[in-house]
Amino acid sequence: MKKALITAAVLAFGLPAFAQQQQQEAKPLGPGREALAIPYEKYTLPNGLEVILAQDPKLPVVAVNVWYHVGAYHEQPGRTGFAHLFEHMMFQGSRHVPDDVHIAMLEQLGANDLNGTTNFDRTNYFETVPTHHLATALWLESDRMGFLLDALDEKKLRTQQEVVKNERRQNVETRPYGIAHEKLWKTLFPAPHPYHGKIIGSMEDLDAATMEDVKGFFRKWYAPSNATLTVVGDFEPKETRALIEKYFGTLPSGPKPGKPEVAPVKLTGEKVIRHDEQVGTLPLVVMSWLSPPYLSEGDATADVLANALATGKSSRLYKRLVLEKGLAQSVDASQRSLGAQSVFSIEAVARPGVSSDALAKELDAVLEEVRRGGMTQQDLDRARTLFETQMLAGLQSVGGFGGKADVLQSYNHYQGDPGYLDEDLARYDAVTADRVRDFAREYLKPDARVVLHAVPAQKGPLSAAKETH
Repeated sequence: MKKALITAAVLAFGLPAFAQQQQQEAKPLGPGREALAIPYEKYTLPNGLEVILAQDPKLPVVAVNVWYHVGAYHEQPGRTGFAHLFEHMMFQGSRHVPDDVHIAMLEQLGANDLNGTTNFDRTNYFETVPTHHLATALWLESDRMGFLLDALDEKKLRTQQEVVKNERRQNVETRPYGIAHEKLWKTLFPAPHPYHGKIIGSMEDLDAATMEDVKGFFRKWYAPSNATLTVVGDFEPKETRALIEKYFGTLPSGPKPGKPEVAPVKLTGEKVIRHDEQVGTLPLVVMSWLSPPYLSEGDATADVLANALATGKSSRLYKRLVLEKGLAQSVDASQRSLGAQSVFSIEAVARPGVSSDALAKELDAVLEEVRRGGMTQQDLDRARTLFETQMLAGLQSVGGFGGKADVLQSYNHYQGDPGYLDEDLARYDAVTADRVRDFAREYLKPDARVVLHAVPAQKGPLSAAKETH
């Protein structure tokens, strides 16, 4: 989960001798933000498993959240989609948990916010359970961390390969503009860059996965030394630390695997993709630029600019393209923040009768205004406030995607500091109209981008299938 509000203060729990504590200092928050402070404790077991504990007694529930520091970025060539396929395998049973029982058992205990997700940088698994069922949730997570391979067989692998292939059909191949977006992403990150392609992978690579691939992936990336366990909610610290030691402390581990070293991609010209759209019924234009990595200089500026451009009816692109000129029926702008290199995108769906070229021309006109003059202070304040509101929304729950446990994990994964709130908020406080203008000039250049025109397929010689680069 990106950008979230959480901070740190050490709890005087007193750790047992088997763990190494990483001391944290409480960080002061600015006026009006004091209530956001959430104490946490971070320590490491001898086998390398990181543990983050944060008490929140408001409701009698506890979130258990495990991040494995592996995603599509860490896959081998010819095995795209493997990290996501493996996420599916983790729900298929382990030595002491029968096939397909993991989810059912948690649901019978009253669990919610129960799922797993994969992105380019990490894979996570999470559930929120009533406080008195915390031990069961921890045991289930430990059993698949330590003993998944004991229950793995060829049938389970083949079943999940078909499940993921069907997911790709639904979310990419038969989804409006799905194939077009995949072409765009592959052009932004040419092979063999590990961001090349969709996280879900290609049909060919999914079919090519073998049992040995699965076993090797598990042994390398799913060791305790490459994982972080976070527990947030209404729990008793001493008992919880004892449970974690009982279920996770004896799991064998190896050295933490190294992260791939990949040079940043640099676009040296404009690349245009003209795609014959087979599913969507209206022209789509997407403009994408490579931008700074998550939490680095410029990332927060990109978030604010994206909000100012296309979030809400008062945003600049919505007012111009939808309300004033009637060229688009929808517009969107986003900073997709990733660990190695991010992507800033603007996309618009044309109204019936409007060409993609006319839409692109007006998008460029608005962007040129931003490059020349930035934005007004009013637009800047609105965009920044909106982003803080979005950040706060996820913290209403202890678990689930974007909840407090996930936020602690995110800051820990990318910065090694679960209490990174103060620094994160400071990035947004520092965004000015001049910085927005400078960002647009430096990163949103017309000659350093990929532009996608996804136009509903025409019959005969008017087909737009030709791609130019």
